[in-house]
Amino acid sequence: MARPDKDAAVAEIVDSFNGSAGAVLTEYRGLDVKQLQELRRSLGDNASYAVVKNTLAKIAARKVGIEGFDDLLTGPTAIAFISGDVVEAAKGLRDFAKANPALVIKGGILDGNPVDASQVAKLADLESREVLLGKMAGAMLASLSQAVYLLNAPIAQMARLAGALEAKATEDPSVLAGGAGTPAEAPAADAADEATSDDVATDEAATDEAPAAASTEA
Repeated sequence: MARPDKDAAVAEIVDSFNGSAGAVLTEYRGLDVKQLQELRRSLGDNASYAVVKNTLAKIAARKVGIEGFDDLLTGPTAIAFISGDVVEAAKGLRDFAKANPALVIKGGILDGNPVDASQVAKLADLESREVLLGKMAGAMLASLSQAVYLLNAPIAQMARLAGALEAKATEDPSVLAGGAGTPAEAPAADAADEATSDDVATDEAATDEAPAAASTEA
């Protein structure tokens, strides 16, 4: 490979490393062109899959500060540069490797840290970002529903009280006038007081008539 082509190839790998959240190194020995195309489709928008030369990949890794890659760069190598959901990309590689044992996952890099094949497998067993976000949204909605219930509980109690007052006012409109309902009849004691007043008035009249009668007799 001519020097300009070599530099361009290294620069392309460097850009792929810098633009990715992670990268998974694989050995694709035994996979044909059709199977490689199928693998790329299975990764979707989560990763791009590129066959690389080991020597150029080593140079590019050093340029971006990645260490521990040299031992993985042996045999026919292709790198999955992950730009989307890391978990989904790991699942896609794992599932394809199960159906196509010729694909060997050797390890990779995630957030600048090297990971081995077993760690990539554990990553594939995690729940995807969409699932985790869905669970988080469900938990937030449940908390919100509880908060709304707590806020509405006193209001519901006030509504029941207002309903009871309305029913009472329908039966007795004087409640709305500030009264406590229809007044009760005057007690018997009040009638006795009135009778006593009438007796007093009669006695006074009899006393006034008595002197007049005495005067006539004289």
